[in-house]
Amino acid sequence: MTVYFIGAGPGAADLITVRGARTLASCRLCLYAGSLVPRELLAECPPGARLVDTARLDLDRIAEEMIRAHEEGHDVARLHSGDPSVFSAVAEQMRRLDAAGVPYEVVPGVPAFAAAAAALKRELTVPTVGQTVILTRIAQQATPMPPGEDLATLGRSGALLVLHLAARYADRVVEELLPHYGADCPAAVVAMASRPDELVLRGTLADIAAQVKAAGVVRTAVIVVGRTLTASAFRDSHLYSPDRDRDHVC
Repeated sequence: MTVYFIGAGPGAADLITVRGARTLASCRLCLYAGSLVPRELLAECPPGARLVDTARLDLDRIAEEMIRAHEEGHDVARLHSGDPSVFSAVAEQMRRLDAAGVPYEVVPGVPAFAAAAAALKRELTVPTVGQTVILTRIAQQATPMPPGEDLATLGRSGALLVLHLAARYADRVVEELLPHYGADCPAAVVAMASRPDELVLRGTLADIAAQVKAAGVVRTAVIVVGRTLTASAFRDSHLYSPDRDRDHVC
């Protein structure tokens, strides 16, 4: 049988993909991140399915649940928030399943940064202003960042930064980015993106940390920093330009 790593999306239950919902409805065991996955999604599981909140389980116990279900002939839905490709800790779960000979598949989901961009009503890549998005985090009370991936280094690029797991440390983020982006650089924080209690804060590096503190935002949020957040005077994309040769478009 198969373990399916399913991206549940950023928060709103209806932002799971059609494939994700169909897969969830076919699995007799669902392991879900209780504090991050909307409870409404569990209604997609088949009647009688075993539901396991992994919030208090360590990695080995999670792997044991999946391996046992496989041995019993049951498909497993491993429900993660956002998209499994980013900050989901699926790599170490896959490593254990590989060692045990358990097959698995990945069903992508809507990532948090995409939901944040939707809340901000902004395209993160804007012609002539910014064409690069860096998804990252900071190492405070977490696994250390690899060499060369600290904010000071990444900030030299001037690219739009999306920081996960960093709202609690907004002061530090601002301090490290100010030398590279300047106090007037647009910044935003989106908490609980796509959920009924979604909160959007807009400002600059000069004031965004104070806004975060005043709003009491400490988790389930992304910080976005970059010039594309407020860009208005930019050239139209070549994609729809009348000068583009459309006879050779695939």
